[in-house]
Amino acid sequence: MYRNSALLVRWTLAIVGLLAAGMGYAATPYHDAAAGWDHLFHEVIIDLLVLGISFGLVTGYLILKYRRTPDNPVSTARPLSTQAALGWALIPAFIFMADDFFIAANGWQLWNSYRTVPAERLEVKLESGMYSWDYTYANGIHTQNELIVPAGKPVMLRMTSRDTIHGHFIPDFRVKEDSMPGRTTFLWFLPKQAGKEHLVTCSMYCGVMHSMMPGKIIVKTPEEFQAWYEQNAPAAKAAKAAEPDKVGDKAA
Repeated sequence: MYRNSALLVRWTLAIVGLLAAGMGYAATPYHDAAAGWDHLFHEVIIDLLVLGISFGLVTGYLILKYRRTPDNPVSTARPLSTQAALGWALIPAFIFMADDFFIAANGWQLWNSYRTVPAERLEVKLESGMYSWDYTYANGIHTQNELIVPAGKPVMLRMTSRDTIHGHFIPDFRVKEDSMPGRTTFLWFLPKQAGKEHLVTCSMYCGVMHSMMPGKIIVKTPEEFQAWYEQNAPAAKAAKAAEPDKVGDKAA
């Protein structure tokens, strides 16, 4: 009985040590939400593997050691004392709960960090509706179902809806937020690589054509984005449209 209790204590210390070793790694601050969520998911998988394999080995050892055999049909396990029974029940429960709180604390920390939007950002208004994503930039550019952004700069969407609840989900950036009538919500992400396109989809069932509501994010270099941003501004378009009339007036 005492040997079994000592074995349980050794396994407990080993598991706690492995989880503690991972704690410092998981506490790394992230400025990129996608990297943070990926890392947290990686931590969850590691913790589940460590706990699952550890408890599986202990359970397997006890099953083999105290199994019934032809020479010993009643097995050799001795009744546990009250202290040992409490130890076998509470110590594994403590390990599981400690790991759950550890993962939850890191998830909460990451969420709070994500909700602090970088000051140097591109801010775009989004109005969602059945069945489109309507983006409006600060200079008045309006696009539908296409969000054009520069690489290397955080992008923040201030979102609302003109009809029902829609979920603006960008799988590649691990972000999703609902937009709804009468309320402004937001999300932000960090596009890194120019020349790539990223899918946008609605994650909330919003009507019979819910599945026909895709969008895309087009990432350009900062120079390409600035040129597009200036050329497609309403004022620039209006000036360009007026140029032929001026030429015609001079010719007359």
